[in-house]
Amino acid sequence: MIDIPYLDKALETVPRERLRGLQWERLTALAREVFPANPFVREMWKAAGIRSAADVRAWDDFARLPFTLKAELVADQVQFPPFGSNLTYPLERYIRVHQTSGTTGAPIRWLDTQDSWDWWARCWSFVLRGAGVTAADRVFFPFSFGLFVGFWGGFEGARAIGALAIPAGGQDSKTRLAWMETLGATVLVCTPSYALHLAEVAREMGIDPRAFGIRILFFSGEPGASIPTIRARIADLYGGLVFDSGSMAEISPWMNLG
Repeated sequence: MIDIPYLDKALETVPRERLRGLQWERLTALAREVFPANPFVREMWKAAGIRSAADVRAWDDFARLPFTLKAELVADQVQFPPFGSNLTYPLERYIRVHQTSGTTGAPIRWLDTQDSWDWWARCWSFVLRGAGVTAADRVFFPFSFGLFVGFWGGFEGARAIGALAIPAGGQDSKTRLAWMETLGATVLVCTPSYALHLAEVAREMGIDPRAFGIRILFFSGEPGASIPTIRARIADLYGGLVFDSGSMAEISPWMNLG
């Protein structure tokens, strides 16, 4: 078992009953803010019989709220390009735009305010700390840093922990491997398929991937690190601990599998 210091001990050790109360406080506050201002959400909720945020009085009411499907978000952005009607604030308040990978269809564009982007960074801080990343680490991101949301949040989360966040966009694999070695990276954050590719390139260069000294490999964007055979293969290649994170452009990281 890894001895991991808390990122926010008060929150991470809150009693279950108090946690449930905090969840309710935040959900109802969110409903009061979103319902009057967001036409996409308001119409969906009205169709489910919710006439105002005040109608959400208990968990049973919350259970009546409809799920939002990706197809609905895509259709909304087609109807109201480029960002759709799923907006709670004026466009001037948003400070970042990203989009999903589009691997299962048309990509969804997503806007963030400063508050929501700070939330992204905080969520990533929790999952990285949960994997054992600390301020002493050097976290390597071989990621393009384009419009795809990918590991933008991970980079911010590593910085928020106090780790040295190393951007490695716009380079070929051999250059990235050279940077990993020169800069003394201790954590690798990427997709599992790219980690396998880097290991293959390293071997072609006559380098054992274990020689890089990567102690933690943190993955997202693909299911590979949750597949036992792939997970074991990566762990054997690099000699580090392997973690997988579930994440969505709409809600940020929400789980960590180690």
